[in-house]
Parts: sequence; structure tokens; C-alpha cells
Amino acid sequence: MPWKNETDAYKIWLSEIILQQTRVEQGLAYYKKFILRFPTITALAEAPGKEIFKHWEGLGYYTRCRNLIAAAKKVMLEYHGSFPATYKEILSLPGVGPYTAAAIASFAFQLPHAVVDGNVERVLGRYFGISTPIGSAAGKKLYSALATELLDKKNPGSYNQAIMDFGATVCKPRNPLCSSCIQAKCCQAFQRGWVNDLPNKQVQLPRRERWFYYFILQDGKNKFWIRERIENDIWQNLFEFVLLETGQLLPHHKLPEISFFLKHFGNKGLNIKSVSQIFNQKLTHQSITGCFIHLDRPLTEFPGYQSVTRRQMMSFPFPKMIAEYLKNNSL
Repeated sequence: MPWKNETDAYKIWLSEIILQQTRVEQGLAYYKKFILRFPTITALAEAPGKEIFKHWEGLGYYTRCRNLIAAAKKVMLEYHGSFPATYKEILSLPGVGPYTAAAIASFAFQLPHAVVDGNVERVLGRYFGISTPIGSAAGKKLYSALATELLDKKNPGSYNQAIMDFGATVCKPRNPLCSSCIQAKCCQAFQRGWVNDLPNKQVQLPRRERWFYYFILQDGKNKFWIRERIENDIWQNLFEFVLLETGQLLPHHKLPEISFFLKHFGNKGLNIKSVSQIFNQKLTHQSITGCFIHLDRPLTEFPGYQSVTRRQMMSFPFPKMIAEYLKNNSL
């Protein structure tokens, strides 16, 4: 991976933010794309927000992108474009938690701060036979203290990288290489048959189910009505078509009968021309079901929305569901 053995704090920070909640295989392509377009934190801080979101499109967890922009601007404003070089200052950047701050501090500046990511938790949890849930307050405190105690203070960067790599390649979540592991004799999980049970994870919250109906409207000039999502909700700062969210899945033939349709379209004589297939997108604690509905005639105005051409639309950042629809449909 290009960020391995990297000492440039900006590139380390960028890779860590991208890899939060993202598989390495997917994050690698985005990392290369960002480095090519934004080679320095100055370039990132000076770029238009819409362009940065467009580069992030499809990566999900868009709060990371908002924090990325805010952190870059803070570095420019408070540190004159030089990445902060102390753990406390790094930790103060938007979107940077203890793990990311420790990774940057140890890899870029060789400061003695232990990283605690999923790989490290798995190694420590199995080796010491820890039953405390990793996501609990007690678990976070325990794992952090243990990782700090074990840290090689003279070579923190190398040690942190080694234990993370060990978790990624040997002490894997599934099918770990216990039979050839050099730590097997001292590993509590291996000796007691707990390998598949550790580390202990807290019970996840149930997913919220949401139903999105997107209406594809034109304005009579071969333009389409879209808006930016500015509410404190998922997909903030991304764009979308005219949206109706319902509390349940509705049969398509029932849509013209609901108050939203009657208010916005029915009184103007619009009808449903076609309905797309069902799209699904799963987020951490939410499941979105959506479809796209074409209406048969254009509207000359639609309050709260702007009209853009199909070509202009390609420069706007959209949620994964809408981007997937646009990719496979000509409108």
C-alpha cells in the first residue's frame, strides 16, 4: 500500500480518514485519486467543496468528507499550511480521534502513542483472553491502557505498524493462522478455544428502515430539478432529485393518491410516466429502499430546487443510490 512507511503527515492523515469504515481495496483507488488531484493539504483546502465531495462520491460516510474539508482549512488557518506535529494538536482536528491521532503522531513524527484499531483489538483481545466488549466505555479504556503499556517507546511507528499488520495477516477475523502463529503458546484464546469468540463485540443497534421515492422532473428546457441536502441527516451536502420519504413501502399505483403527489403534481395535471427498479443501500444503522419515478410533463418551477442539464449533473456529488441510477439510465 502506498501509505506504508509514509512519513508525510498529510498523506498519512488522508489515508487514515479514507480507510475509516472502508475496505482497503476500495480505499486505495480513492486515495490515489485524492493524491493526484490534491497533492498537498494546501491544494485540498483551496479546492471547492463540491469538487471534493464529487471525488468522495461512492465512498460513503460523508461526515468524513466534511471533516476532511474542515480539518484542511483549520491547518491552513491555524498552522499556516504545516501539518501539526503534536498529538494534542492533531487530535484537535475535525474528524480525528485517538486512533488516527496516534497513527499520524507515531508514523510521521515518531511520537510514543499506541494505535488501537480493529486489528490491534483483535490481537490483544485474543492474546490476553479479554471478555470486556471492545465497544464499551470500559473496553475502550482497557484496550487503550494495554496498548500503551506494550508500546515500544523507542520505535513507536514500527511497533504500531507491526501489530496492525500482524492482526491483518495472521490474527485475522476469520480463518486466523493459529497453527503457524509464533504467539500461539501464550495466546489465551488459542489455548482455551476462544478464537472465534474474541474480541467480544457489543450488540449492534437495530437498523432503521427508510423508503425514498425520487421524482425525476424536467423544466421544459431539457434540465432536471435537483437540490442539495442541507438537513442534519444522512448524505448532507450531497444532491438529490425531488424527494418523498414515507414511513413504509408504497405500491406504485398508490403514489398519485397521496397528499404529497396531489399537492405538488396532481394539481398541475402531471402523471407517472415510468417507475424504476427498486434500489437498496445499507448504512451503518439505516437501510434505504428507493426508486425513481419519471413524470410525464415538465414543470417550469419547483421551489427549493435548481435545474441543471444532464451534463452539468455529472459534476455534482450524489449519494451512491442516485449515482448508480444515473450511471445506468439516460434520463
